[in-house]
Amino acid sequence: MYKPEDPIQQLADYIKKNINKGYTLDSLKFSLINQGYSKITVENAIEKFNKQLATEIPLIKEKPQISHRIILSKENRSEIINIPPEKKGWLRRLFD
Repeated sequence: MYKPEDPIQQLADYIKKNINKGYTLDSLKFSLINQGYSKITVENAIEKFNKQLATEIPLIKEKPQISHRIILSKENRSEIINIPPEKKGWLRRLFD
């Protein structure tokens, strides 16, 4: 079994394991400080955990598209009208 020598890496692994169990980051931070770890060591471990987590998250390759729809209901019939988003800024749309 692999045991990292770096205590900050050990804390980062501990944080990752307990986040997966459902604990919050604040509760883990409070718990580790109460167990005698310094605040700086805990914050460094959290920062290391966040950096490792960021490398595991897949990048978004596609830009989300915003669409607007109006749903009209007339006597048990529904009509959906798609409205393409405008390219104007919000201030111009406000005053037009």
